[in-house]
Amino acid sequence: MRATTMLPLLLAAAPAFAALALLDDSGRTVRLARPAARIVSLAPDITENLFAIGAGARVVGTVEFSNFPDAARRIARIGSSERIDAEAVAALTPDLIIAWESGNIAADLARLKALGLPVFVTQPHRIEDIPAELERLGELAGTPEAARIRAAQFRSRLAALRTRYGARPRVTIFYEVWNRPLMTVGGRQVISDAIRVCGGENVFGTLEQLAAAVSIEAVLAAAPEAIVASGMDAERPEWLDEWRRWPGLAAVARGNLFFVPPDLIQRHTPRILDGIERLCVHLETARARRAVR
Repeated sequence: MRATTMLPLLLAAAPAFAALALLDDSGRTVRLARPAARIVSLAPDITENLFAIGAGARVVGTVEFSNFPDAARRIARIGSSERIDAEAVAALTPDLIIAWESGNIAADLARLKALGLPVFVTQPHRIEDIPAELERLGELAGTPEAARIRAAQFRSRLAALRTRYGARPRVTIFYEVWNRPLMTVGGRQVISDAIRVCGGENVFGTLEQLAAAVSIEAVLAAAPEAIVASGMDAERPEWLDEWRRWPGLAAVARGNLFFVPPDLIQRHTPRILDGIERLCVHLETARARRAVR
C-alpha cells in the first residue's frame, strides 16, 4: 500500500485531542491544549479519584497520605496537603496540578500559579458533587468514558442508599472529627450530607464552617442520640469511649458510640459510599435500640 493511501487511515486511527476549557470550583477557567499527561495531585482524595477513572498512570506527584490504591504509595511525594514544595512540583514538569480548595494553603497555590503552572481547584460540598468531579477529572485526564461509567455507578448506588434509608425515622448525630480540640463538621461539609442520606441529622448542622471546634457543654446540650467518630486510621479511636463519663447522654445510655474509618467517610471518592453504608447500618442499630428501652 502506498504511503499516500495509508495516511488517511493513520489519521483516522489517531486519537483526537481537542483543547479543553473547564471551570473549576474557585470560579476560574482552566485551559489545556490537550488532556493532561503529567498530573500532580495535591490531595489524597484527588489521587484516589484519578485512579478510579483510569488515570492513575498520569499522576507523577502527590502528597502524603495518598495511600489508595496501593499503586498510589509509589508516586513521588511533593509535600503534604498543608505544605506544598513548589520547587519539587516544578521539577516534575507537570502539565496540570489539581488542588483541594479547603485543604491546600492559598499561598501555596498562588506560588504554583506564579510559576506558570495550570492549577485546577476542586471542592465538593455535596455527595452529588463527587460523580460530577469524576467526570471533570476524566475530561482533564483524557479518560472521559471511564469517568462517565464510574460516575453513573456512583449515582446509581447513592440513589439506592437514599431510597432505602433517607425516609427512616430521624437520628440526631454528633460527628466527632477529633477529641483535642473537640472538632466537628458544619452543615456544608460532605459528611453532613452523608448523615442526611441515612436519615440522620447533624446536631451542629447550622454551623457555616466546614469544620469547627465545639465545647463538651455544647455537645451535652445538643443531646445527640448517636456519636460517630473516625479518628486518624482504620482503628476505632480509644477517645470515643471518653463519652462514657456522661452516662445520662442518650448516645451513651443506649450504647450508640459508633466508628466509621476516616478513609471511607472523610474522602470525597467513590469509597465514601462504603462509609455511608456503614453509617446507615449504625443508625439502624440506634433506631432498633429505641424499641428495647
